[in-house]
Amino acid sequence: MAHAAVGVGAILLSEQGILLGRHRRGTVELPGGTVEAGESFEAAVVRELGEETGLIARPGDVTLLGSLLDHVDGVLRVTVGALVLTWRGQPATQPNESVGDWAWHPLDRLPDGLFVCSAQILTAWRPDLPIDHTPAHFTPFAHDTPATTTVDGPA
Repeated sequence: MAHAAVGVGAILLSEQGILLGRHRRGTVELPGGTVEAGESFEAAVVRELGEETGLIARPGDVTLLGSLLDHVDGVLRVTVGALVLTWRGQPATQPNESVGDWAWHPLDRLPDGLFVCSAQILTAWRPDLPIDHTPAHFTPFAHDTPATTTVDGPA
């Protein structure tokens, strides 16, 4: 059994609400999953979106919100929450995936049975949402840090 897991969860926000799917275990979840070795968080979000929903996004469409840290059933989990505002396609259940039945849910009428990591991501993003879940430590990522630094040459 794994002792640690690193994953991503993506919030897709549209006029209809947020995208959630039903796992075959019965929980309701954001699109997401495990980060593969050598993969960036943005690339993991894009890959998981494609695999689970059939939606197409680019790493540049992904805004990382921060990391959540919790410890459940002997497993230390680090989950990076992300916001995706641009994508192509319509969500659909994909063959051989454990999450399907994708549907848009208004923020004021979220379904019961949210997967703990999804609930944690949603309340880190929007603390005003009335979602009960296991606590997690959230570390926001800096959004105002420039991607590149310009250095002036000799005058």
